[in-house]
Amino acid sequence: MPEIKFYNHEPIPMEMHKVKIVQQLTLLPVDERVKRIKDAGYNTFQLHNGDIFMDMLTDSGVNAMSDNMQSAMLRADDAYAGSETFYRMQKKLEEIFGIHYLLPAHQGRACENILTERFVKPGNCVIMNYHFTTAKAHITRVGGRVEELVKQEGLEPKSDLPFKGDIDLEALEACIKKETPENVPFIRIESGTNLIGGQPVSYANMKAATDIAKKYGIITVMDASLLQDNLYFIKKREAGMEDKSIRELTRMIADLFDIIYFSGRKFGFARGGGILVRDEAMYHSMEDLVPMFEGFLTYGGMSVKEMEAMTVGFDESMDMDVISQGPQFVDYCVRKLDEYGVPVITPGGGLGAHLNAMEFCAHIPQQEYPAGALAAAMYIAGGIRGMERGTLSEERNADGSERFASMELLRLAFPRRVFTLSQTEYVIDRVEWLYDHRDLIGGLRFIHEPKTLRFFTGILEATSDWPEKLAEAYKAEFGADQ
Repeated sequence: MPEIKFYNHEPIPMEMHKVKIVQQLTLLPVDERVKRIKDAGYNTFQLHNGDIFMDMLTDSGVNAMSDNMQSAMLRADDAYAGSETFYRMQKKLEEIFGIHYLLPAHQGRACENILTERFVKPGNCVIMNYHFTTAKAHITRVGGRVEELVKQEGLEPKSDLPFKGDIDLEALEACIKKETPENVPFIRIESGTNLIGGQPVSYANMKAATDIAKKYGIITVMDASLLQDNLYFIKKREAGMEDKSIRELTRMIADLFDIIYFSGRKFGFARGGGILVRDEAMYHSMEDLVPMFEGFLTYGGMSVKEMEAMTVGFDESMDMDVISQGPQFVDYCVRKLDEYGVPVITPGGGLGAHLNAMEFCAHIPQQEYPAGALAAAMYIAGGIRGMERGTLSEERNADGSERFASMELLRLAFPRRVFTLSQTEYVIDRVEWLYDHRDLIGGLRFIHEPKTLRFFTGILEATSDWPEKLAEAYKAEFGADQ
């Protein structure tokens, strides 16, 4: 998206597309929203889509398809084995990444399951810049553990550091020596670290980290689910990269890694996923796991229509005008909120705007899940569904005690090509109102707590009648029908 200049208006993000299909939205009255979030166990995952005005839960599988993506779905080849759709997808990925072997899977966490089954043994240590919930859950499920080595400054909520997802290189080498290379099945670098604000990793850091891995003979894996945002930030923020095309940057990054996996629900704008494997023998060591867990090797649990759309989406992800919209809308939202004084993660990353619930709700103790409470309050205050990214998204320690997250964030995701700037302004307005009434927000406690990935299906209750009090303050400001 180019920076279009205005004659008599401040610069604002410009959508480089026009809207051709729309979906009706409904804003329920505030008292009804209180009822719906209570019925959902104060868990935004449990809300029905009809309950929601603006769905900012995630960008996973909810990005808007282009006209070219939708038209490509009409040529899908639905053969169980040997589908031409698969070979078109494989060819496009090889063109972009330079890696021939592709293992298809129905989404990113399925790729993580296959990689874990193949490489991780009890007692192994997988090193990462930062974990993603499902990646960590798969590893711990089989008796492995995760060591997170993101640079300490990457966890500072407010900064101007351009690449807060960078791994600490000294700590990386020290960890390898401590664990011994034999006990480290692979090093995982997540492009666009999801849980700390969608913050990018620099090319220089990826290069240095993979050089260290090669020195010790350790496999390198990149989670490319948020690669498109990371590519945008490398081109805009990293010295010497401004003249590189998105395709050039993608190939430079891909050449560093042994394995690249992705969720097509994010990268590719459709529903699916895949593992790209450079080495033929390594590919064959995993290929039996696809029919075991996913489907045959030429569809991997995906709809072939989605695969055709995704193949076009990969091309669109190489277009700066396409991939810039998300980061620019996030940046606009973050800057406006920061100017107002709302505690928000800076600089703006990819994926979404991230409210710092630790500061926003400083009066709520961490054991009462401040980010989860802020998510519920955000729904009450505007019909806006965000996602908790904090202690609620962690799993308890083996002794049953809470594992407190290093950050308590409410993520307001910006699905690609979905929201307009006026809707973004509405979000900013409601966040500012909620911040001015933050003392009314109270805590949450579990009444049904699943053992694994509890944030998806857990049921909670409010620790007091704070939702009703928040709604009364809202009605005094906006009326009962909004």
